[in-house]
Amino acid sequence: MSPITRVLLCAGLIVSLSMGIRHGFGFFLQPMTGEFGWTREVFAFALGFQNLIWGLAQPFTGALADRWGATKVLVVGAVFYAIGLALMTVSSTGLMFSGSAGLLLGIALSGTTYSIVFGVIGRTVPESQRSQALGIASAAGSFGQFLMVPVEQQLISGVGWINALLILAAMSLLIIPASVGLKEAPAIPHAPGSQSVWAAAAEAFRYPSFQMLMAGYFVCGFQVVFIGVHLPAYLKDFGLPPSVAAGALALIGLFNVFGTYTAGQLGARVTKKYLLSSIYLVRAIAIALFVAAPLTQWSVWIFAAVMGFVWLSTVPLTNGVIATIFGVKHLGMLSGFVFFSHQIGSFLGVWLGGWLYDHTGSYNVVWYISIVLGVLAAIINWPIREQAIERGPMLSLAK
Repeated sequence: MSPITRVLLCAGLIVSLSMGIRHGFGFFLQPMTGEFGWTREVFAFALGFQNLIWGLAQPFTGALADRWGATKVLVVGAVFYAIGLALMTVSSTGLMFSGSAGLLLGIALSGTTYSIVFGVIGRTVPESQRSQALGIASAAGSFGQFLMVPVEQQLISGVGWINALLILAAMSLLIIPASVGLKEAPAIPHAPGSQSVWAAAAEAFRYPSFQMLMAGYFVCGFQVVFIGVHLPAYLKDFGLPPSVAAGALALIGLFNVFGTYTAGQLGARVTKKYLLSSIYLVRAIAIALFVAAPLTQWSVWIFAAVMGFVWLSTVPLTNGVIATIFGVKHLGMLSGFVFFSHQIGSFLGVWLGGWLYDHTGSYNVVWYISIVLGVLAAIINWPIREQAIERGPMLSLAK
């Protein structure tokens, strides 16, 4: 097996598990709020806090993976994942739930998801194949979401939400053996002419295109996490059975496979910033039509298919643009900074959804905000400069 094939297979399995498990957290909203007498805002705040911690930790776990290797970070992340899921079963107060589902799982996700494995892929795969490789890894994570949604729903209905979380905790530990396939040669910390971590971060934050990528990713996080967490409850409020919500989330995962793969393939042929602008515009249109149309089983599933196709197709494109501009040495860290912006949006999307529902009895305002943000993101991504940043001769050779 070639090194590239090994890395892609292991990376695909890792993100399938890590992203697949968290994709079904929305199914735990109603059984847990009913069991403990919480409002939806309590549950939503914890998951919003999870996304915020995930984003806060991501630049640091990304930098550690760049320096010390992804395997060590993945092992620690998997252990945190299992502990966090297990502790959710005894988190009877909002504070405890924010600690388990929020703090622990946020740290776990920062060490087991895209930014960690993308750094390895970026350094392993030649630049001419990088966009396709990132698309394949993203598609694998999307397949995990498609696969895990019905599994989690069936576990909750079959063995109860507590046993479902314990089973998922055991499954998350499978990340550990898969992480062995991402071992790299140790980095050389002080190679002549190499760029330090701090210099790389300072350079990126001064660069307008990096700021635009962060702004667009903020919108991505706001939209997908609001929909992923609140869609099941939104549909139940309108009298649709849980099977419709399960089908919708599964369709998002399924079409996400095709969308992320297609984005990776197109990213090698078409300017990535134009693809990103198109994705955000399609999202805004899809949400507007969904809110305006009569809510039926078929309207939900059509919306899920369209949104699924553009769900995480931003991921390989955004990371591809970062690699093109700044190189791959600090890709894990720089991807982590952009992802932090994504997670600020995620926190606001999931928390605001719960807060506004509790105060207005409706999700309508958040849907409208999602539409406006989608249009703004399409505009912001358009002027990005998708070319290598100009540096001194030594740093250019070192990247």
